Amino acid sequence: MLAVLRLIMATILIIIITLFALVYCIFSPKNPKHVYLFCRCFHQLQKIVGVKTVQRGLDNAPTPEKSVYISNHQSVFDFVTDPGMLRPRTVTLGKRDLLWVPFFGLLYWITGNILINREDKSKARDTIKQVAEDIHRRDLSVWVYPEGTRSKGRGLLPFKTGAFRMAIEAGVPITPMCTSTTHNKIDLNRLNNGIVITEMLEPIDVTEYKLSDAKALANRCHALMAEKIAQLDEEVAHLEAQANPDLDSDNSYTP
Repeated sequence: MLAVLRLIMATILIIIITLFALVYCIFSPKNPKHVYLFCRCFHQLQKIVGVKTVQRGLDNAPTPEKSVYISNHQSVFDFVTDPGMLRPRTVTLGKRDLLWVPFFGLLYWITGNILINREDKSKARDTIKQVAEDIHRRDLSVWVYPEGTRSKGRGLLPFKTGAFRMAIEAGVPITPMCTSTTHNKIDLNRLNNGIVITEMLEPIDVTEYKLSDAKALANRCHALMAEKIAQLDEEVAHLEAQANPDLDSDNSYTP
């Protein structure tokens, strides 16, 4: 019953945000400044879901400098845990299929995020080059999930090279953002779903990398993020054990 109530509340919130966005963005559609504003709204979903997010490392974000941000992609709950970390004038890259998601797809498009066709490899390559140019032409940063798909409990999946080629071509740093494991942690029928830690790591200078080095850069970032996520998971487990010393196994989770 609690899960149904939460889904209803989340749907109502998304509809309200979308209707407001249609009015707010009508005179400047697809302006990158809108994404930051509406991510503030989506950050409130954590209260509906019953998760407390702990945000760290925002001083590492190279705002007002431009960057390509990368983050681990776990599940639909990324839309609950991650929006509070997005920086001003940052847009996200998403697959074109998102456009057909009721209400959210329209909101995603009108606020200025970039939709790409990942099925057409040649167009995807052109998009990477175009976005690299837009980073400077439109003075924006880009947020990418380099795994390319949700991990769904499989750990940090191998990274595709698109985000790293984009950063190298644009000559802007890569800034990793790590979120502690949420797989098997969030139960919409449970009142309190505990703590999730999100942490921005230090920007990685790419000026010494060539496009042919994109895979090496991807591997470097993957190793850094895998290590940090493991650290965050240990810390979350410790914090929740302190807060709930009598927590039974039914309410525990396995990263």
